[in-house]
Amino acid sequence: MMRVATMVVAMLAAPAAAAFPAVGDKAPAVAATDSTGKAQTLKRLQGKNGTVLVFFRSAAWCPYCKAQLIDLNAHAAPALRARGYALVGLSHDSPGVLAKFAAERNVGWPLLSDPKSDVIDRWQLRDPAYGAESRAYGVPRPALYVVGRDGTIKARLMEESFKNRPAVEVLLAAVDALGR
Repeated sequence: MMRVATMVVAMLAAPAAAAFPAVGDKAPAVAATDSTGKAQTLKRLQGKNGTVLVFFRSAAWCPYCKAQLIDLNAHAAPALRARGYALVGLSHDSPGVLAKFAAERNVGWPLLSDPKSDVIDRWQLRDPAYGAESRAYGVPRPALYVVGRDGTIKARLMEESFKNRPAVEVLLAAVDALGR
């Protein structure tokens, strides 16, 4: 537990990477289509205390993303809801891909589609490792952001490798560190 608390404090206090939105910044706009085809915004989806926004690569072909989404669905979504936060996922996937994954895994929180990477680019998260010839072109670097009701970024959790994702315990500790 001490390691988790130390990591959360370090993440909350760490200086921003050169391009990514940082803690204290106004969150870039999020307007995308959900898995049912309905236009959504982060403001419309937020909980009474804010939103946890999950950027992920693909629910169709990325095994690390699938594992993260399944873990978030089972362990983070109910805990975040109880803390007054909405959980929202966003990827480069089409609404159909997201709808299929949500139905197969009983995901009860919004998954947003950003097939042109407009939101991903506003957040400066497009993974530069993939060129236009790659099926992964336009995918985001995996990241978790806690956005307050006022639209300010309260916490950012990222890992260097797309194969690693912050644990649910780390996410919940970051939210708890913000107070209720």
